[in-house]
Amino acid sequence: MTDADFLTAARTFYDAVADDYADHFRDVLAALPLDRAVLGAYAELVGEGAKVADVGCGPGRVTGFLASLGLSVSGLDLSESMLAIARRENPGIRFEQGSMLNLTGHPDGSLDGVVSYYSSIHTPVEELPALFAEFHRVLAPGGHLLLAFQVGDEPRRHDRPWGHPVALDFLRRRPDRMADLLTTARFDVRVRTEREPDQERGENVPQACLIARKP
Repeated sequence: MTDADFLTAARTFYDAVADDYADHFRDVLAALPLDRAVLGAYAELVGEGAKVADVGCGPGRVTGFLASLGLSVSGLDLSESMLAIARRENPGIRFEQGSMLNLTGHPDGSLDGVVSYYSSIHTPVEELPALFAEFHRVLAPGGHLLLAFQVGDEPRRHDRPWGHPVALDFLRRRPDRMADLLTTARFDVRVRTEREPDQERGENVPQACLIARKP
């Protein structure tokens, strides 16, 4: 699969499901206190007023939460349909269309933080080194990356969600392997968290988060 293939597949999928996705996950953070705690700890690490990009922001729920914690946060996503929801629900936050593999709107060393909250899960494993190199490029020395993902080895394919004629693979990762890739990309991994799946919310695999610092 080429870059264009996997990016187009993700954009097409999320453009199709945006409204249903946003409704389904509207209150997801309110029901996940441990996830809110990790995001809160991250906000303290980067500091009040820190310039942070939420890449693959979807409908902007995490973006808005980080803004409520005092961060100067912007959002980026492939899907214009998702961005329309994010802009409508967070009128004071800047959202832009684009790929997190090519953060052209951010010069070298211009950010205090990058958040990839379950947004790298459609990036093929062979593209992760390039993705992490781009995150490293835009971060200032001392800046922090937050990376959240599902734990596992086999992808989960979502086919015709909410009846829409689209399908997409959701890739699962192993935390040790992701930490190794971040180390290779010249990050210092500072925090690793892993929680068991919340079966009541339909999760069937553990959920992991890594926080890494650019020296």
